[in-house]
Amino acid sequence: MRTRYFGGFLLILLCMGSLSFRVTGVTNSGDASALDVVRLLWASSVPTSWNSGTDPCDSQWDGVTCTNGRITSLILSSVGLQGSLSSQIGSLTALQTLDLSYNTDLTGRLPNSIGNLVSLKILMTIGCNFNGQIPSELGNLTNLSFLALNSNKFTGSIPATLGKLTNVEWLDVADNQLTGSLPVSNSTQSGLDKLVNANHFHFNLNNLSGTIPPALFSENMNLLHVLFDSNKFEGEIPSTLGLVTSLTVVRLDRNQITGSIPSNISNLVSLEELNLSNNKLNGAIPDLSALTGLGYIDFSNNSFNPSTVPSWLTSTQKLTTIVLDNCSIAGQISSTIFSLPLLETVRMKNNQLNGTVTISATNSNEVQWIDLRNNSITQAAVQGNATLWIAGNPVCNSDSSLSISKSCQNMVEVKSYQTVTAQCGAKNCSGGLKHNPKRCKCQQPYEGQMVFRAPSFSDLTDTQRFKGLENDLITKLSVDTIYLCCLYFDSTQYLIVPVQFFPADSKFFTRSEVTQIGFKLSSHSYHAPEEFGPFFFMATPYSIGSEESSKGLSSAVIAGIAAGAVVLALAVIVMGFYALRQKKRAEKAIEIHKPFASWGAGSMGNGNGPKLKGARWFSFAEIKEATNNFSESNVIGAGGYGKVYKAMLPEGEIVAIKRAQQGSLQGGAEFKNEIELLSRVHHKNLVGLIGFCTEQGEQMLVYEYIPNGNLRENLIGELTLDWARRLQIALGSAKGLNYLHELAHPPIIHRDIKSTNILLDENLNAKVADFGLSKLVADGGVNAGGKSHVSTQVKGTLGYLDPEYYMTQQLSEKSDVYSFGIVLLELITARLPIEGAKYIVRLVKEALESGGIACLQEELMDPVLTQDNLTGFGEFLALALSCVKELSAERPSMREAVKELESIVEMQGPYSSVKDSPESDPIVVKGTRKLYDEDDEEISMVLPRQGKDNHKNLFEYSGAYQLSGTIEPK
Repeated sequence: MRTRYFGGFLLILLCMGSLSFRVTGVTNSGDASALDVVRLLWASSVPTSWNSGTDPCDSQWDGVTCTNGRITSLILSSVGLQGSLSSQIGSLTALQTLDLSYNTDLTGRLPNSIGNLVSLKILMTIGCNFNGQIPSELGNLTNLSFLALNSNKFTGSIPATLGKLTNVEWLDVADNQLTGSLPVSNSTQSGLDKLVNANHFHFNLNNLSGTIPPALFSENMNLLHVLFDSNKFEGEIPSTLGLVTSLTVVRLDRNQITGSIPSNISNLVSLEELNLSNNKLNGAIPDLSALTGLGYIDFSNNSFNPSTVPSWLTSTQKLTTIVLDNCSIAGQISSTIFSLPLLETVRMKNNQLNGTVTISATNSNEVQWIDLRNNSITQAAVQGNATLWIAGNPVCNSDSSLSISKSCQNMVEVKSYQTVTAQCGAKNCSGGLKHNPKRCKCQQPYEGQMVFRAPSFSDLTDTQRFKGLENDLITKLSVDTIYLCCLYFDSTQYLIVPVQFFPADSKFFTRSEVTQIGFKLSSHSYHAPEEFGPFFFMATPYSIGSEESSKGLSSAVIAGIAAGAVVLALAVIVMGFYALRQKKRAEKAIEIHKPFASWGAGSMGNGNGPKLKGARWFSFAEIKEATNNFSESNVIGAGGYGKVYKAMLPEGEIVAIKRAQQGSLQGGAEFKNEIELLSRVHHKNLVGLIGFCTEQGEQMLVYEYIPNGNLRENLIGELTLDWARRLQIALGSAKGLNYLHELAHPPIIHRDIKSTNILLDENLNAKVADFGLSKLVADGGVNAGGKSHVSTQVKGTLGYLDPEYYMTQQLSEKSDVYSFGIVLLELITARLPIEGAKYIVRLVKEALESGGIACLQEELMDPVLTQDNLTGFGEFLALALSCVKELSAERPSMREAVKELESIVEMQGPYSSVKDSPESDPIVVKGTRKLYDEDDEEISMVLPRQGKDNHKNLFEYSGAYQLSGTIEPK
């Protein structure tokens, strides 16, 4: 014990020496003080070079750049920062660059004081978790040229004050939760129309609504990319869009836009991609033959006037991709289309095409994929390398179809490019390291995803194209080599390219090297090859290895040691006595402030505290106050483990608190496991952990509040989940699991997937919950299916348990796939996996064997679905059955399940949640149940506008949505 406190005193002396060194530092005193406050709020998550008492400029803090003693740049991407951004950031008034990207544990609001950074030119928070409204004070930053706030959780409307940023070239607020209309100028405010120097308007993946204002566009603008996709815009496409002749990419898809396509769209002679799919457009498809540079066109899923295949397509020589699914196109498709020199993909499914399709080896040199499913084609001939999909056409039912029998089968997964790797032998890397694909050295790569929002191509097998991207990245980012694998287009038609960057000489990148690579990608000082189009990068956290910590002490620390040594001899004797007096005080402080320190191996796990990444420790008093002394009125759920309380934190945040009752406390290992796992994974389809409490013998977890309960409750409750909504729930759950299996590092196997562990938020989006049984996958063993596995004691829930795991005790990702398949069958039947002695898998298979899908729908399907348009039902059922195959090697991966569900959702067409529905449209609940009042009179019911808590107090609401149909009480 004396040694411990002597060591503690030595640290005090070192700090004293450091502080004395700080007095002579070169950093402006105001900047130094402000950055110190910022550092304190981020606590221990700052880079190791940010030593207390040292001088930021003179000691070369990682990510800090200074000019004449003023801090001019903070580049801190991917350093693992945790906490919120201090308002003191506004005191760094000489700051020109602020990059906080890829720190997923950065939360809270952007402080209004950020508007004081009047010298700022670059501001980036890509991939953080900032929330609240975008500060209107950003409008003060008139020197700003690059503003990227994408992939956070910002809410509210886009501030009109951004219209003051007349020097901005890049404006990206995509992938947030923004609402409201696009602000334009009027007599009292500036608007986005004033940003005539902007090249990029990236507003996609939000909840923006209203019409796209005609005043937004003018002939003076220099826009290159207009990305408005995946919002709620309505009304017509403004004809003023045709004035912006500099445009190369226009994406207005996945909105509610009506009317016809403006004829002057043909003025956009520089256009390379035009995507207007999944809207409510009508009228004729215009002649776009003047757009000679057009490479990618998607008009699918609209309500155009019936027509033949547009003849102008054959004159557009740079086309690589034509997507005209569900566009009311009839007649015969000309074989000359397939002769376009760069054509890779043609999709025209769900139309009325007829006659003969001829694809010869001479007229299809480049074309790879032709999807003409669900038309009226009577003859087909295929030669060459092109792959034709033609299921759902009469030709597949005729005797002459034997030569194209493969084309009449279901579509298979499209393979993609993968970096050629050296043969590294059977030796595995340990400690999370991976083989350098060129040199076979074990290294820690910097990993992430490049998300290309509008590539001008669709072929993922083109070796020359992706090898060129590899070489371009290696050269411009100064890395040794990179590894690309598993490329795919997601449901929004963004190209996802997972990438690993490897260092040249050592096992690890330095912190400086990581932040510089991240900065080049986030700031777009790296430009991808032109055909890849606009992109953004999303990095995964990078842990610097032990090599960095062994590089030696900084000059400031050495100076501190020298200063401390002067007084060390005199202080040793005094501190020896002082240490003994403070022993009991210190132990008591540890007990209060480090609750996990008392977890002994015999009672609460192995004695080690959770490895926390952002989870907050709550005192028992805080939890007690938030739950109103655990009031029964706050209880929103209960089970064998205890109760769940709805609570409000002092800052106003609504949370859910799970409190284990005495006698049912889970083991310390399981409790720590859930805390550790949930604090390190962040995905919109995984429930978020806010904190925990272990004080006074309690085990309590504080989660984000999910208002609509779990999937099981909603399958049997008063409200109806229609087919489209169930598809969305299945897809969201699959994406959450796929994140755990493939994007978490190391991968995670959930081990307890079931309908009660899938929660539904206010918009009925799925969130996977309850990680108490989850397991990390080591980089070691591989099973027969090629996936990682863990030898472990069998745990899980009866009915969802993988039989192969049960028999072999070999847990793999495919065990989660089996459980997920059971959930898919629940979505079809609304039955529990085991009811009485009947197992849902056996019941479904028996029904199919006796009478096919019709028998299953009649005997087992949830009656609520009987009147729905069950588009994709057969494919959904096939996926469910493939997931519950007895041999894990025969089951799909979760990534494959995600892609199949995305395809089914696309077949279903655009979907709007309760919250998204227009005011005038009633929600019609279909089924065979009825709703009665207390006097047994049949009644109608009104739903709340936001759809929150709509499973309780149903008769107390009034609002815009009339519920009709036939619903019975349980």
